[in-house]
Amino acid sequence: MTAVANEKELLTPAELESRLRAIGPEYYHHRHPFHMLMHEGKLTRGQLQAWALNRYYYQSIIPMKDAIILSRSTDPEFRRAWRKRIIDHDGDGVGPGGIEKWIQLAQATGLDRERVTSEREVLPGVRYAVNAYLDLVSQRTFLEAVASSLTELFSRDLIVLRVDRLRRHYPWLTHGLAYFDARLTQAPEDARFALAFVVVHARTRAEQELAIGALRTKCDILWAQLDAIYFAYVEPGWPAPGAFRPAAEGGAV
Repeated sequence: MTAVANEKELLTPAELESRLRAIGPEYYHHRHPFHMLMHEGKLTRGQLQAWALNRYYYQSIIPMKDAIILSRSTDPEFRRAWRKRIIDHDGDGVGPGGIEKWIQLAQATGLDRERVTSEREVLPGVRYAVNAYLDLVSQRTFLEAVASSLTELFSRDLIVLRVDRLRRHYPWLTHGLAYFDARLTQAPEDARFALAFVVVHARTRAEQELAIGALRTKCDILWAQLDAIYFAYVEPGWPAPGAFRPAAEGGAV
């Protein structure tokens, strides 16, 4: 195939953005059965605890993931823009960051801080999925590492729905929702920067497909985490040896 033919196959910036955005409605984890139960108010306190504890493992690696991406960039302008993500999650030493706010959410479910942060009771499936994300950003191309963050294109709508339903169905969680409040502004801002970078730097059709594939993979990683949680705590309800086990309780909260 000639270079001219290859060039004709290149997606326009608008077409590439459209392809990336189209991934969300089909592959993002907003439609996972665990989230559907959450939004319908059908989870028990123990199931919400299991979600908060396991999801903490993912939250804890976000600044490490971003530090890896930061370390791979040779562009000072990119590094200046990207490093805010680390501060958003680690905090600035004055105000709490996203990780601390997630701990507060876990505590609102009734969990002890040390139990959550020790990560001793994280499900193996969650651990493998999260570690796969670190592998993605460290071992695939830099473009793919950046593109994998574009699940933030889809997160705001899920956060708006989640906060509304958590307040409605689980009012005892209301004082622990600061994490989501912050992400309503942080995630769209981060997504705009990453999307602009990917659209400009995916210069061949092959690179464009790599970026699209990386975003699909990130959606798979998010979905796989919820698969593990659903299997362990909903149906059939088989947590792995050593994993978190909720206290005995009855019915949805």
